[in-house]
Amino acid sequence: MATISILLCSGLAVVISSTYSIEKPLNDTIFGAHGEFMMALKYVTILLFFLFSFLCHSLSIRFVNQANFLINTPQDPMNVATPDYVTEVLEKGSMLNTVGNRLFYTALPLLLWIFGPVLVFLCSITLVPLFYNLDFVPPTRKGKVNEIGNREFESV
Repeated sequence: MATISILLCSGLAVVISSTYSIEKPLNDTIFGAHGEFMMALKYVTILLFFLFSFLCHSLSIRFVNQANFLINTPQDPMNVATPDYVTEVLEKGSMLNTVGNRLFYTALPLLLWIFGPVLVFLCSITLVPLFYNLDFVPPTRKGKVNEIGNREFESV
């Protein structure tokens, strides 16, 4: 995702710096406003979302790498890499990955914002079920697993 974010930032930078103007053939009533200020606002907003997504994914890779190294350190009382610290580093990496994914997925409707509000609406409607499925895990069976791995069933 970090690579895709930085590639999209590069592509947007090329489009911003090019001399080709796309707003002439498009109709403003269907495709939204394409004035100079509005197009600049759209490109800068999208660019910022992708740059922050790249930053979060890069930091996530850094924290997960550090956690991988810390997991393999030998356990002794004088070591700074306690299991709690390793867990904290791994949780930071997971949180940054989640934030980076959210920024990336939020930038997709903004990328379609260049072409008008209709595509933004359709993409947003598509992303709502996707976010719901990413956030909530549906229950598969009744009962829960205890620490040992034995299944305990609850009465209905």
